[in-house]
Amino acid sequence: MNILILGSGGREHAFAKKLSESKKLSKLFLAPGNAGTAKIATNIAINPTDFEAVKKVVLENNIEMVVVGPEAPLVAGVHDFFLADADLKNIPVIGPKKDGAELEGSKEFSKKFMFKHGVPTAKYEAFTKETVAEGQTFLETLQPPFVLKADGLAAGKGVLILDNLEEAKMELADMLTNEKFGAASSKVVIEEYLDGIELSVFVLTDGKDYKILPSAKDYKRIGEGDKGLNTGGMGAISPVPFADKDFLTKVEERVVKPTVNGLQKDGIDYRGFIFIGLMNIDGEPFVIEYNVRMGDPETEAVLPRITSDLLDLFEGVATQTIASKSYEVDPRTATTVVVVSGGYPEAYENGKVIRGTENDVDSIVYHAGTTFNQNGEIVSAGGRVLAVTSFGDDIPSALNKSYKTIDQISFEKMNYRKDIGFDLV
Repeated sequence: MNILILGSGGREHAFAKKLSESKKLSKLFLAPGNAGTAKIATNIAINPTDFEAVKKVVLENNIEMVVVGPEAPLVAGVHDFFLADADLKNIPVIGPKKDGAELEGSKEFSKKFMFKHGVPTAKYEAFTKETVAEGQTFLETLQPPFVLKADGLAAGKGVLILDNLEEAKMELADMLTNEKFGAASSKVVIEEYLDGIELSVFVLTDGKDYKILPSAKDYKRIGEGDKGLNTGGMGAISPVPFADKDFLTKVEERVVKPTVNGLQKDGIDYRGFIFIGLMNIDGEPFVIEYNVRMGDPETEAVLPRITSDLLDLFEGVATQTIASKSYEVDPRTATTVVVVSGGYPEAYENGKVIRGTENDVDSIVYHAGTTFNQNGEIVSAGGRVLAVTSFGDDIPSALNKSYKTIDQISFEKMNYRKDIGFDLV
């Protein structure tokens, strides 16, 4: 089977690596891919949201399945585009249609969905620039810290958590009237703060049945001790030690089943991943957010642990037979440490020559933001550059391997956190 993966990050490299293990795979293509995926697949330099260009690639390369990595093409309706095109309609797309993608495309939509279907979550209200004053009054009814979320897609950076009421009021006005996060913050959701331990659970569903993938915990802050600015993610651990069998049973019964059943009740034919961002509050699960794709860098810790054929699972999604598919998980711990450009998540420079990525004897080195320069050397091409994943019997032993591998990698101004998993050990 010829497969096309849309995307260019560490998540897509992880998909490519796992799918390349399948005996069912014939040829693998990525659009646009990166320097790491170039070693195991054919990269094609197009924008994943340029659907006409995607169509051209699909038809020219006899693509038989499309796997969508990032959220933007899903929210923009790539799945709907395929279904509406006579040449593409029989090619399965792994990822929801536009109606299902609203779970991530609109924070307000997802909160309404949770309340409608009894999924435990924080209370909230949504506001626009016409109702800034009402939003500021609503903030006065809450206890700090105050949570402000841009309603639309903001590349994982549209959430503010503030301790000071006056600062929260100012930021609300900035988001709504000055478009601090662009069009994404033309509407802002204000939420009650949930105080607990965060983790993520991932579900792969064919619209009827599902498989629950391994849990993971990611680390968003740039600084050690979870300090500093929010990033796209500085590392991840899987499984999460505190997510024991009893807790995960609660997640399935109170969150996963109502979510999958709710989509069916609302007439949303959802085929793909559901990322469920959770808060564990005294052993009880509450949903912070949904995403409609796998997380990054969580994917780089979760996918290596799946020992079943991922392409076979994807076929189950496409044909709505996932319930009958084999699904096994490696019990060991996987740890991922992300290596970033100096200055990230603020201003940083691209084009730094990277050495040592081939030193992956004890680790998997996923490429997140890389390309080739004119000399054919691997260079940095993003804020998050590499994600180094290792296995171990516990978190410290797996991390030790990841850090040893990183010690052999170098590029100018590279940066990474040396305390991933610090709160779990």
